[in-house]
Amino acid sequence: MDCIRKELERMGVCCHDICILQDKDGIVVARVQSGARSCVLKCFQVEAYRREISNYQALRSLHVPTLAVLAQTDSALLLEDVDASPVYRLGTAADLADPVVAMRLAGWYRQLHQRGYAHVARHGAGLYDEADFFTREHIAEIQEKTGTQADAVWGLLEERFDAICEMLGRTRRTLTYNDFYHTNLVVARDRSAALMFDYNLLGKGYAYSDVRNVLSSLAPQSRDAFLAAYGAVDPLEMAVDDVVSPVVTLYMACRRPRFPSWAEGLIDEMHTALADKIRRLTDGASKQTT
Repeated sequence: MDCIRKELERMGVCCHDICILQDKDGIVVARVQSGARSCVLKCFQVEAYRREISNYQALRSLHVPTLAVLAQTDSALLLEDVDASPVYRLGTAADLADPVVAMRLAGWYRQLHQRGYAHVARHGAGLYDEADFFTREHIAEIQEKTGTQADAVWGLLEERFDAICEMLGRTRRTLTYNDFYHTNLVVARDRSAALMFDYNLLGKGYAYSDVRNVLSSLAPQSRDAFLAAYGAVDPLEMAVDDVVSPVVTLYMACRRPRFPSWAEGLIDEMHTALADKIRRLTDGASKQTT
């Protein structure tokens, strides 16, 4: 509570009611009442998470829609309260099956990606990039954590690792959201717009990684609507992602204190489909160079 009051004082915001919504991992989120207005304050006690402040600034400079930022310091953001908005509402699981919402969401992602290329070219050096987790060292950690050192797929991946990295390096980097889930979704009450919030994992990457993240959560009819509204995706990105994404996601799962149940399917993929994906990617590349 003290950090909330301190940040509000630094912002020059008077409030008469504070309700803590979350206090976890160094981020405190509170609903604050300032006069007749309800707002949400995010206080970043861990310095690394303060990147969200600059991420909001970057998106606003690119005219990518975000929640309204009412005030900020170097360690906190005061945002509009979606629950009190006459225009927006928080997303729900039902929105994942709504083709109209999917179309609006595709428009937001298209703006993020199209406008993000130039931004990453100028300012992308220090941005979070999930592809950075695709390393030999991290693959060795996966093997040890899962007890699969003897699985043949790892030998194939090692044999073709440099070729895969070369193709990964050829994918164009843009701004990527990296954290799609309906709890981070905001939808206009008349369904005329949709956008994502919570930009802690916003970084750089190839655009298809975001597209795949969204499609994996949408219902079939919504996937079609999203793709139709988003437009064409790069086939190189799709092919690279087929190999890199399951490895990176498996590594992230292995970093957790307890291996998550949702990652068990990745173990199955490693035993079955991953080897074929590696061959398709690298054999196709070798044919193009001969």
